[in-house]
Amino acid sequence: MEHPIFTRIATAPKPDFGGILTKTFDSVQLLWQPALFHGLISMLLFIPFLLVLYVPLAPVYIGLFENFGASSYQPDLSYSVSFWVGYMVAAFVLALIVQLFNFAVVAHFYNLIKLTDSGITTKAGGYFVYLKGNIGKILLCNLAAMGIAIIAALLCYLPVFYVMVPLQLFAVIFTFNQDLSVSGIIKAAFKLGHKFWLVIFGIVIISSMIAQLGIIFCFVGVFVTQLFVHIPIYYVYKDTIGFAAEDTTVIPAN
Repeated sequence: MEHPIFTRIATAPKPDFGGILTKTFDSVQLLWQPALFHGLISMLLFIPFLLVLYVPLAPVYIGLFENFGASSYQPDLSYSVSFWVGYMVAAFVLALIVQLFNFAVVAHFYNLIKLTDSGITTKAGGYFVYLKGNIGKILLCNLAAMGIAIIAALLCYLPVFYVMVPLQLFAVIFTFNQDLSVSGIIKAAFKLGHKFWLVIFGIVIISSMIAQLGIIFCFVGVFVTQLFVHIPIYYVYKDTIGFAAEDTTVIPAN
């Protein structure tokens, strides 16, 4: 039996571009503080990945710095094959772990948007609650997204513009439909993304541009604005698929 979400996608009304942006700006006033907390957590999660990525190659960077401007200097890259294999494997595994926790943080933020939109006040906490019972599913979603993005990039990059819309919908569909399988999440994301591709693409582009405004505020604002793109995606979901009794949401721990 097909999941009810596909019936709702088939009958979904076209999202209003201007209306979604208006509701997004209105919501920012209520969500900037939790967006800051979620952004800081995402940034902290990224630090171990940077350490694994750059610390092993520290001698190379130090040599480049000490010999900056010397045209005759050749950096020592004579590491063993086993080093490079271990380096790449460690970087890949840690990237998956970081994405696992970051996906959970984004799902928590989506749920918080819904609670705020419903007038429900919650305290901070429970940022990783969506990991419980969903680690395998989230990992597979991330691997699928990575694979889809790589395949699209290999096809002369043009398909990237198409798949970027469904990929943006993975997390929001997972958040409110945890009974869906990974294949169901991917199918629903592509069905909704294909049906309203142009509207969602425009919303993603504009919200992404606005998200970069945090750089103006000495980079501190990035912690708030980096999650701005998820607010309009929430309203895309609400205005098209909508919420029903079978939607599964988790109220953050107090």
